[in-house]
Amino acid sequence: MATKRPYYEQVDIENTQRLRELLAALPPFVKDYFRGIEQVTASRTRIAYAYDLGIFFNYLTEKNPEIARTGIQNLKVDILDKITLSDLEEYTEYLKYYDKGNEDHINKERGIKRKLSSLKSFYNYYYRREIIKTNPAALLELPKIHEKEIVRLEPDEVALLLDAVESGEKLTARQAAFHEKTKVRDLAILTLLLGTGIRVSECVGLNITDVDFKNDGIRVHRKGGKEVVVYFGDEVEQALTAYMEQRKLIVEESGSEGALFLSLQNRRISVRAVENLVKKYSRTVTTLKNITPHKLRSTYGTSLYRETGDIYLVADVLGHSDVNTTKKHYAALEDDRRRYARDKVRLRETMPERKEYPANDETQKES
Repeated sequence: MATKRPYYEQVDIENTQRLRELLAALPPFVKDYFRGIEQVTASRTRIAYAYDLGIFFNYLTEKNPEIARTGIQNLKVDILDKITLSDLEEYTEYLKYYDKGNEDHINKERGIKRKLSSLKSFYNYYYRREIIKTNPAALLELPKIHEKEIVRLEPDEVALLLDAVESGEKLTARQAAFHEKTKVRDLAILTLLLGTGIRVSECVGLNITDVDFKNDGIRVHRKGGKEVVVYFGDEVEQALTAYMEQRKLIVEESGSEGALFLSLQNRRISVRAVENLVKKYSRTVTTLKNITPHKLRSTYGTSLYRETGDIYLVADVLGHSDVNTTKKHYAALEDDRRRYARDKVRLRETMPERKEYPANDETQKES
């Protein structure tokens, strides 16, 4: 009989299995790199790196007849010393558009930067250990990212969104048919996301025992396995209390025992399902903004920063390991606060009258 594991551990196991599948299609020496970064990266990050390296080695096979004859599985680590900066620049150009398996792939600045960053990390690992003699990836310039405006909901839009969940107005006939069954759950989820700023993965991973109404807090498992308590206010408490009454009457399916939020199939709700319900309700409020669970997180962070002005508090509550990440997201708000501060410090009780001076001596003579 299989041992029941916490949700976050099960996710790591599934990610590990996925990573093994991806590594099976890469040169054997690549496994050394992934063992080397295991302690400093999340499982999802390693999957992204393996996917990116798969694109790189497939590109080499496609463009180099000798490598194609050798086969990816027979490549040795010295292949990295045979690749020049020019080769990597051609690879950068290739990433803008390529087809694989009869499917077109287009990468813009962010996609290209991520794939090249994976390659730089890969090369650095072997170069620092003196396994390879050259590191052309270190000379490769990353594309400049043009920062996008951060999308968030305004306070009036937040109120309209929660009203839409309660009323079910503007939903399609098909959506309305399920609304009565899910509105209490949906309101609890959206209120929790908007009222705490937790990640969608943290939300779906919650168990009933993670909610503490006595102290108004929830226990969440953050990136890297860190366990923290996030506190919530009265509105979140009310929404969760109402859902808890409904949750007591539901018997979950095997494998979802103790899960807080359940699907209509009585299984632990998935990240995709939460993304879909956020999209469903937000479209009744605004069609100009593409609202996702992460945008609700940005909305919370914005509100908290506006109320407190404490960027370090915002970083801590959101679970950012580096406050610079937070500053980058809320730089525009910091500028607003600096503008607000400019007239708050008075040097003298009253401002001296401004003297008027002639524009120049010629003007004075003429008058």
